[in-house]
Amino acid sequence: MANRDIELTTTEFKLLRLLMERAGRVQSRTALLQAVWHAQPDIQTRTVDMHVQRLRSKLGAGGEWIETVRGVGYRFRSGGTVERSHRRR
Repeated sequence: MANRDIELTTTEFKLLRLLMERAGRVQSRTALLQAVWHAQPDIQTRTVDMHVQRLRSKLGAGGEWIETVRGVGYRFRSGGTVERSHRRR
């Protein structure tokens, strides 16, 4: 990712910024829907998952910093190295 521009949509940027601001803390899909999309918490949607998948793709190797926490949501790694064995897509 270093030294290259990455084109993100406004929503992708909001999602990445939120995850990075809360690095190390798991963000539930519901919390992400409310914070990024201002959606009602009672809706069932795969919107978050689709946007995370696209964001990871655009970030290339840097997408590994966004971890899936199965059954809960997502988290941005707070430091250290990315362990491929924990990477889920």
